[in-house]
Amino acid sequence: MTGWDATNALPGLSPDSAGPLERIAPMEVAKGTVLFNPGETVKGFVVVLSGRVEVFLTGPSGREILLYSVEPGQSCVQSTLGLMGGEEYSGEAIAATNARVVLIPKDIFLSLLDRDTGFRGFVFHAFARRLQSMMHLLERVAFQRIESRLAQVLIDRAEDGRIHATHAELAAMIGSAREVVSRRLDALARRSILRLERGSVEIRDSAALQEIARDDV
Repeated sequence: MTGWDATNALPGLSPDSAGPLERIAPMEVAKGTVLFNPGETVKGFVVVLSGRVEVFLTGPSGREILLYSVEPGQSCVQSTLGLMGGEEYSGEAIAATNARVVLIPKDIFLSLLDRDTGFRGFVFHAFARRLQSMMHLLERVAFQRIESRLAQVLIDRAEDGRIHATHAELAAMIGSAREVVSRRLDALARRSILRLERGSVEIRDSAALQEIARDDV
């Protein structure tokens, strides 16, 4: 598969704009590929056609936090800010799975933003949703207990009752330290709510985990 359907990937895009965009070749990126790093200049608007890209922020201590994930139909706020405001990337984007992406060059992005109302609506709507999700992240990190944040991430990420992630990756998802997450996981395992394996976590008592996720006090 070499082409892509621009009107499907970018709802509201006019047919006249779709043709030129579809001449941009998609890129196949392997899991673990770094798409951009902090300090780099934003060169284009990232459109994820399949797979998932995760954007992290790293503090001076080296601790990471997962800012957001980009899946088909969603936007990368770092790219939008850079293209519209001239800001450099402040985060790092990594392909969490094998993914297929398109990079719309800056000049084409700005031209579409100016003349295509459907494209402009998609960008602004996706940008607003992304900012809202980041506000929710800030609220959770500031006010929600670590146990509750960890339980919710485990519930959200579970596939058939299992989460394939290291303790460090889980720590980045909730904005905490790996050591703290390891202690919380061990405590939940001792209560038979979880079973820990190398590189994965199995949920054994989903009702108890959901109760912890609801406990924000």
